Amino acid sequence: MFQTLYSYFWWERLWLPANLTWADLEDRDGRVYAKASDLYVTLPLAFLFLVVRHLFETYVATPLAGLLNVKEKIRLKAAPNAVLERFYAATSKHPKQADVETLSKKSGCSVRQVERWFRRRRNQDRPSLLKKFREASWRFTFYLLAFIAGMAVIVDKPWFYDLREVWKGYPIQSMLPSQYWYYIIELSFYWSLLFSIASDVKRKDFKEQIIHHVATIILISFSWFANYIRAGTLIMALHDSADYLLEVTSPPGPAQPRAPSPPRAHVPVLPQSAKMFNYAGWRNTCNNIFIVFAAVFIVTRLVILPFWIMHCTVVYPLELYPAFFGYYFFNFMMVVLQSLHVFWAYLIIRMAQKFITGKASWGPGVVEDERSDREETDDTEEEEEAAKNGPLSNGHPVLNNNHRKTD
Repeated sequence: MFQTLYSYFWWERLWLPANLTWADLEDRDGRVYAKASDLYVTLPLAFLFLVVRHLFETYVATPLAGLLNVKEKIRLKAAPNAVLERFYAATSKHPKQADVETLSKKSGCSVRQVERWFRRRRNQDRPSLLKKFREASWRFTFYLLAFIAGMAVIVDKPWFYDLREVWKGYPIQSMLPSQYWYYIIELSFYWSLLFSIASDVKRKDFKEQIIHHVATIILISFSWFANYIRAGTLIMALHDSADYLLEVTSPPGPAQPRAPSPPRAHVPVLPQSAKMFNYAGWRNTCNNIFIVFAAVFIVTRLVILPFWIMHCTVVYPLELYPAFFGYYFFNFMMVVLQSLHVFWAYLIIRMAQKFITGKASWGPGVVEDERSDREETDDTEEEEEAAKNGPLSNGHPVLNNNHRKTD
């Protein structure tokens, strides 16, 4: 049965145009072609990426955070309470009003104290500012290096300037060593992102991120199997051109309770570099990078990708051979990615409108990522008192018995 499924999976009509077989893509006369077995190495390399990432975040990103003065907000911890903890872990992190009243009776706390306990408990589970900064630093570094490497791989190739060259002689197109390593490294990195997504900072577009990573892995793998390598390198380099910026702007630090501020503006997908500077409080830098990022994202994802690259993958192949399953599948995955780009572009344009109308600027309590889980604050006098005098116990300040008495 396994052999039958294997033969159906690798049926030439699924992957190659008519009148072509896998024998046509065997290495000969100094020509080397992509092989499915080459991609096995991407899985161990993905775990190697996770190790490198850990070392980078520990020995590079963390000291960098200190240099940029990225500071953690001191979070008030929820007082130990077995009744509330059981409900939090087993039932819901956001109890309904009826549940709050029931828990108040069971725990011996007032309704207000139960509500405050859940706010603080949820805040304890939220990722720290340092964790966000380290993740952004890692992705920024990879995407920047990948973009530079991608441009080095394709900038001297004829198909970079003339998209018809992408299909010249297809599929009898030998693979270059630079293309091999570009593919292997990119695919390994996206596998590592998929493996770590459960432990990374979870945002509201979590499902879209999973779809993006899976679609990207399928698209890279399929383009390798079907020898769509020229088109694949163009697509990867185009995405990397905006992705490294994506990590330099990001949600700001936690909101400050009782601080007078304009209405909150939600920031959508933000450049990685600006994320890093935003965590460090460099507002003007974040503003400038966001403008550059928005322009690059919209031009590359909403103009160049659909009207140049997708036109190249949809129209030009039909001038050489009849459509086959691989042609439809590849372009379907391109449409999935393009749909995600439209979704994120919508969020970016919303944010850009708020910048233009003066309704948004960076800074704590002013702007936050629409994808982020907002940190909650207690708007009470007791909360302010805690910030001055220390943690609370069951909603009340802990007395300091070491103070000096005055006569």
